[in-house]
Amino acid sequence: MFKWGSTKSRGDAGEDRALQHLQQQGLTLLERNYRVAAGPGARAGEVDLIMRARDGTLVFVEVRGRADASHGGAAASVTPAKQRRLIYAARHYLLGQATPPPCRFDVVALEGEGIEWLQAAFDAPDSA
Repeated sequence: MFKWGSTKSRGDAGEDRALQHLQQQGLTLLERNYRVAAGPGARAGEVDLIMRARDGTLVFVEVRGRADASHGGAAASVTPAKQRRLIYAARHYLLGQATPPPCRFDVVALEGEGIEWLQAAFDAPDSA
């Protein structure tokens, strides 16, 4: 029987799987586990993987894993609150870019041994 181990080790292993999958699809890693402290009116944010696509698009990736698809599955666990924290961290990251490139938010859902890459899984509102 498969043992999941600690939450941290599961998360790291899931991110490793997702990173390998995305690199095989031609994306290049720029940052891993980009963290931002909480700001006024905002909770801290983290982006699991920040990558660049072949066309230059900056891709902010959330990796979510579940043992199986019960309770909505991995992709469904990226709630609106989680999206807001990702957007907050992404905006912070973009402050360091002289000219921000096109961007998108992807989700890599890991369920059991399966992997699903959801490109442009959600959008950032123009103001927030």
